[in-house]
Parts: sequence; C-alpha cells; structure tokens
Amino acid sequence: MDDRKYGRRSRLGPPTHPDATRNCTRGIGRHDNQPTQKTLVTLALRYLCASLDSRFSRETSFGTPPQNETSLEIDRSILLARFHRSDNEGRKEKWSRLSRGFASLFCLLPTPRMQVLLAIGGPPAASLSSSPTPPSLIFAGKSSYDSDLPSLAVAASKKILVPDSQSDGSSSLTEQLGATSTVSEDPQVIEDVDNVAMEDEEKLEDVPSLVVDNVDDAEAKVEDVPRPLEVTASTATGKAEGKTIPTPGKGQKIYEIDPLLVGHRDHLDYRYGQYKRLREEIDKCEGGLEVFSRGYEKFGFTRSAEGITYREWAPGAKSASLIGDFNNWNTNADVMTRNEFGVWEIFLPNNADGSPSIPHGSRVKIRMDTPSGIKDSIPAWIKFSVQAPGEIPYNGIYYDPPEEEKYVFQHSQPRRPKSLRIYEAHVGMSSPEGKINSYAEFRDDVLPRIKKLGYNAVQLMAIQEHSYYASFGYHVTNFFAPSSRCGTPDDLKSLIDKAHELGLLVLMDIVHSHASNNTLDGLNMFDGTDGHYFHSGSRGYHWMWDSRLFNYGSWEVLRYLLSNARWWLEEYKFDGFRFDGVTSMMYTHHGLEVAFTGNYSEYFGLATDVDAVTYLMLVNDLIHGLYPEAVTVGEDVSGMPTFCIAVNDGGVGFDYRLQMAIADKWIELLKKMDEEWKMGDIVFTLTNRRWRENCVAYAESHDQALVGDKTIAFWLMDKDMYDFMALDRPSTPRIDRGIALHKMIRLITMGLGGEGYLNFMGNEFGHPEWIDFPRGVQHLPNGKIVPGNNNSFDKCRRRFDLGDAEYLRYHGMQEFDRAMQHLEETYGFMTSEHQYISRKDERDRIIVFERGDLVFVFNFHWSKSYSDYRIGCLKPGKYKIVLDSDEKLFGGFDRLDHSAEYFTTDGWFNDRPHSFLLYAPCRTAVVYALVEGPKKG
Repeated sequence: MDDRKYGRRSRLGPPTHPDATRNCTRGIGRHDNQPTQKTLVTLALRYLCASLDSRFSRETSFGTPPQNETSLEIDRSILLARFHRSDNEGRKEKWSRLSRGFASLFCLLPTPRMQVLLAIGGPPAASLSSSPTPPSLIFAGKSSYDSDLPSLAVAASKKILVPDSQSDGSSSLTEQLGATSTVSEDPQVIEDVDNVAMEDEEKLEDVPSLVVDNVDDAEAKVEDVPRPLEVTASTATGKAEGKTIPTPGKGQKIYEIDPLLVGHRDHLDYRYGQYKRLREEIDKCEGGLEVFSRGYEKFGFTRSAEGITYREWAPGAKSASLIGDFNNWNTNADVMTRNEFGVWEIFLPNNADGSPSIPHGSRVKIRMDTPSGIKDSIPAWIKFSVQAPGEIPYNGIYYDPPEEEKYVFQHSQPRRPKSLRIYEAHVGMSSPEGKINSYAEFRDDVLPRIKKLGYNAVQLMAIQEHSYYASFGYHVTNFFAPSSRCGTPDDLKSLIDKAHELGLLVLMDIVHSHASNNTLDGLNMFDGTDGHYFHSGSRGYHWMWDSRLFNYGSWEVLRYLLSNARWWLEEYKFDGFRFDGVTSMMYTHHGLEVAFTGNYSEYFGLATDVDAVTYLMLVNDLIHGLYPEAVTVGEDVSGMPTFCIAVNDGGVGFDYRLQMAIADKWIELLKKMDEEWKMGDIVFTLTNRRWRENCVAYAESHDQALVGDKTIAFWLMDKDMYDFMALDRPSTPRIDRGIALHKMIRLITMGLGGEGYLNFMGNEFGHPEWIDFPRGVQHLPNGKIVPGNNNSFDKCRRRFDLGDAEYLRYHGMQEFDRAMQHLEETYGFMTSEHQYISRKDERDRIIVFERGDLVFVFNFHWSKSYSDYRIGCLKPGKYKIVLDSDEKLFGGFDRLDHSAEYFTTDGWFNDRPHSFLLYAPCRTAVVYALVEGPKKG
C-alpha cells in the first residue's frame, strides 16, 4: 500500500522539504513562492467560477498538488526511530534495503493565497429538489441506510467552503521559519542496520542524509500528509486562560534522581531529543502545543455567526458527503471538498431566518467512497452520539443547544489535595436497581455518599462513548462524546459541577491506549484504510483486547489525542485523568506474556515504543502546563523508571503511578492458608516503589470485581456472605475471619502502599459477588461461542443498601472504611516524609510501622493475642488509640479499652529510641497517635 496516497506522516511531523519548512505557516495548506503553471491555471478557473456569483466569494488558500521527482532530505533520526521500533527479524531484513538508497518522494508545495470560490457542481437551480422535511431531534428522520433510495431527488448544494470566519493563513516574514537545504548528492549506505546505535542530538545533526532507490515496505516511507490546519490563537477558556506550556529543558536531571539510568543514557537522550524535536515542529507549523491541542475548534462541527463548518481528516476517501436528518440523508445534497492534505470540508450557511442549517439534536454521518467501498461513519470529532431504537450502529448527533439551554458551571474547581483518596465509580452500574443509572441520579444519590465516606476524588469510568456496554468503557468508539446511555453532555457537566461543590476532584478514566475495532460507529477503517488512525497490519491490532492500536508517530493522531485530553479538561472541567493501559502503549509487546524483573534493559530497548512514550510526555506537558492543578495517574504494570519524573527533567511526566502489584499480592495470599503468609513479603510488596515516585495504592479495583475473578470479600467469605451477614444470626468462623482480614488488608494498603489510595465503589463494604454486564451470546470469528447472561442487570449494579443497613455486617465494614479516610484527612499520613518499619515478626505475625505522627500495629496471627507487647516509636510522650479495627462499630469484638493511655519509656527498642507496651489482639489493626509530648521538668 502506498502510504503517501493516504497521507500518513513521518514520525517527526510535517514534511521536511526545505522550501516547505522555510515557508511553514499556520494556515490551511502551505505557501510557496513558485507555484506551478498547472496550479495557476486551476486557480484561475476557480476564480472565474467564483466571479459568477460574488455572493459566495470567500477568501481562502489552497495548496499545490503533489509534485513528483522532488528530492527530500531525510533526517537520520527518523531512520533510527523507525529501526528502534523494529520488533522482529522480518522488519530488520526489510530495513536492510535501505542500502539501496531512497526513492524520490512526493513533496507538497504551497501556493499563493487568492480570493476564490470552490463551487460544488450540480444541476441548474431550476432542477433542484424541494427542501427536505425539517428534521426532529435525536431519533427522528430516516436512517442513513435509506439514503440510496432511487426516489430521492438529486440536489445541488449552494453551500461553500471556508466562511468569512476563516483565519488568515498568511504569514509575515518574522513568522516564516528558515531551514537550509542539505540534501546529500551521494547515496549513503548503512553496512549493518542491526548495529545502528542511538546517538545524541549533536551527533545526529552531523550525519549526512540517506537516500534509497526503492523501498517496498510501506512503513519505511516518508509519506505526504495533511499539513496542520490553522487554529486561531484566541485565549483559551477555563483554567487554561493565561497559562503557558514551558519550553523543553535539557532533560538531564533524571540521572541525578536515579543514577542507574546513566547506563541507558543513549536511549533516554534519544527519547528526549525526539520529544524536543516534536515540540519544535509543533511550534513552527502549528503555533505551539497550546494551539495544536485545540483541534476541536477546527475539526468536526464548528459554529460561526455565518453558519456551520464541518471538517474531517480522511485521506483515504475518494469522495465524501455530509448526510443526516437535516438533508433527508441525501448523499448528493452536501458534497464535501478535499484539499491536498486529505482534509474534507464543507460550509453550511445559516437558513434565511438565521437558524443553523443543522438543527440541534439531529443525526449526522459522513458518507465516503473509500478503498473498501461506500461507508457511512460517525464523524471522528463528534461531540455526542446515540443508538436509535431498533438500530445497532450508533448515530452521530449534532449537539449545539441554544445558549439558554446550555449548562453553566456554578462552582470553582477544588485545588489539588495533598493526598489523593479516590473513589473509582461507574455511573451506569451505580444504581441498586437492575438498570443503567443516569448522570443526574449519580449526582444526587452517589456523590453525597462519596463525600460522606471521606474520599476527596471520584474517578469516573466509561465516560467516552462505547457502543459495547460490557466493555466497561474500554472499547471507545467516539472519543469526544460522553456516554449517551447515562444522559446528555449537559447532564455530565451538572454532575461534575455538583462534585466540585462538594469539594471532590473528578478524574476521568481516559482511554488513549487503544480503540474499538468497530467499523460502523468507531474509528476503525474510518476512511477505508487500515492505517488511518492506527498502525497497519498486526502492529495495529491488540490480539488480547481485540482492539485497534494508535499510531503515535502520526501528526494527525497526535493532534486528535492531545485535543481529546484537552477537550475533557476544558469543556467538562475534569480535574485530571487516569490513563488506561499505559503499559500496552509503551512497549511493542504490550506487556503481554512478559515478566518484568526490574532490569533496566527491559524498559529501554528495541521493544520500547518511543513514539508512544513521546506522546505521553507531550500530553503530560500539555496538561500540567495549561492546568497546573490537574492530576495525571498512569496505569503501568511494568514499573518503567522515569514514569513519575517531570518531563523537563527527562521523565514521562505522570503525577502518580497505579501500584498494581499490591492487588495481585493480596489475591496470591488469599489463595493460601494464613499460616503461609509472610510478613516480610507483605511489607516488601507494599513498599516496593522508587524514591520520589508517587503511587496510588489499592487492595482491589474494578479489575478484581469482574466476572471470572473475585473481590477480596468473596475470596474471604465466599457463599457464607449469602446467609450469615445479618447481625441477628450467628456468625461463622469464615465470616469472622473475612471481616477482620478485609479491614486489615485495606488499612495496611493505605498505610504503607503509596501516596494515594483507591477503592472501587461498593468494595468499601465488601460488596458480594462479582460484576457481570448484561450481554448476549457472542459468536467469535474463530467459530467459538461465548455464552451470555440473557442480558441480565442482576450483577451489574451496586447494592449500596447493604452497606447502609445497620442490621447487616456490611455496615460495620463500610464504617471502618469511612474511619480510614477521615483518619488520613486528619493526620495526612500518606504524604508524610516520615515512614519507618520497625518490626516485621514472622513468628508473632506482627507488623509495626510509623507513618507521620502515627504508629500502626498489625497482628495477623489467626489465634494469638499478645499482652504487654512492646513496640518501638520515634517520639516520646503519651499515645492513644485513634483507630481500632476490632471496635464493635466496625464488626469487631471490642477487646481494647479506648480510654487507655500509653506512656513511652526511654531506651532503644527495635532501632527506635522509645517504646511502649500495648495489647495486640489477634487479627486486629490498631493505630496510635501521640497526643501529648513529654512533660518538661
């Protein structure tokens, strides 16, 4: 496949023809001082057509058609980047063909700006069909599948491209950035591509250009691609107003933070060099990352005083039309025009009465003639989509309510707390009833519960639209649209505003690691080509997730994803993100069937996808530059070093890493007898994190609650949960053990596991059973049949009533979790610099540690309680109990006297300068706080 035909980019950004770079502006297309004769004739004809009807004259610029036989300088860093991503011998063999030299490549050259009209051809005005039936909202009108009926009259469009609001594409001399031409005349041969080493930027600049006679491998080509569209540099709204993104630094501080990284300086300096070069290209050709990340202001549907402009990047399409309720799904009514960069667009002027030509709430799609045939797609930048009754594919919705109906935020966003206590939630399954809950119901019923429990942040799952509900929101089809199952975009805004009123941060579980493989309502094969937004072939497919994988080396993919992150922060006032599946992004093996041992060569080698890591650096740079209070959390199971180091210091830039190994350790232990638990093993897992790397710890998340797995409560109590959780019934040894260990596991995870804590909704009270989304029978491509559950909602809900019922033992577990959160709020121990483990006794099954001003004592012994048990402490004085898992309120046996005072004695014990005696009941966790220092005199 000739990738140039489909507009895919080289990984470093815009085409590098010296003239194109020198005259790089931020307009639509590029400008060149020497247009071709063919171009001038074409423009003259267009100008003549425009003069026939001056009413539709608009000022715009058009790029020159591709010119063949133009030499193009190829920076060696591009070759190194592509070779670095080579993850198999077959690709290395293909790369050995580089010794034959580069073939001449197409190079897009810009043209002068002229006042022209792009008139869309059609029958004379007298033959136009009558106006289509006015569309109704959302579900009304014909299906897109009816648009080919022969009874539909062909209508010519009077709609034009590029309204008066089009930003000027010209550039001053000071805006034009120079670049010298250094095309090598003599081909250079790489003797051994396998031995190409990554080099510092300074070394790369000295290497002559490489030229190849012929390259068959599509991935080895530098492709012609859409020149970045201009986005007007108006002041951003919301929190981004007045903020700037820092320019890249030197990226060398990582070696001071972690000296072990010095051995991988070549890779890390190369990685940072790629990031810096990409930032520079974006600055030159887009006006900076701030402008580049506002692609939603140009792509998709945008509204101006004159009308609606619709743009779509679909370089593989041969023709395109905008269809929908507004034009009776008539393919010929609103034909779009393609520029030489693969961007299709159309302008629809307002109706005579000033109303928009596409009514709010009407269905829209883009119909394209593609290499794969005629295809109807939901616009890639659509802001809302719904599934109409009786239809399987979703429909895009033109969502632009009148000003008086738009939700206006009333409350300011809370400042980032010192420590994060995250309540992970899924809006759809948050009802006690067997149904899909709404944003409004979650706002009114669940948010107050979260606040009362003592959490300071809510993490919302499954916000981005996904056509398959059972995917838990991870097979995204429409990246800019909130899930319509739960309500409208304004309903979601109301939810977030209410959370802010309660002082809660709202984090979004954002999915940029992969996308649904749906072709009818997703991005897959959007323009009929396999490598549009994604990698082509096997590299673009995740075999375990059955999903598509983004090509992070594509300029337009970067625009799309960066703009997507900013859209949610800007439009919906989210306070940050949990980035899903980051491990899959950072490695070409996606972390599958790979056991990371901690050897640094596992993180910085040929299996690392530098394009993906560079994207993560860019998005963290963007978020923290424009929204300093925003939080980013990355889901990485590999433990990649530099993950939580600032980008300017050479790191990836996340604020927190999810400490995923902890949950796995608890499941491992719960499969064993209590006697097999090792205190040292527990402590090591909980504390195994790098210096200056903040972690969000959790005992269990949604992953452990899914069907096929078990929650901690179910591992511990199993079927006894069905019959023995009422207080008026006798308990069982299994229930007593389960409730005791459930509380201990959660507290020690919070106490030792990290600088943040996460809990999935319902697990705070030991929600019984598992999560199973409603689903029917699935017939897989390989012929296998996966049985469904008759589309039942029975196990896709949250029985909050169980935790609230004071006559059930669930209530005690919920109250303990609430006490944990309020303890952290009061003492702030998770972010304290002081952390010391003074005892991990394998014989007594005792763990003692200090965090902040608190002393934690855990007795994991199944039967032994210890009287007059001495523990060490740092500070002398009087201590008292501030949290006791054995308290009756929490479902315990009340074996401790909370009025007791514990006085320290001097003298070293367990490497601590002071100590005191206490009573440590079996299977109990107790927290002591210093309430009074030593008396003077």
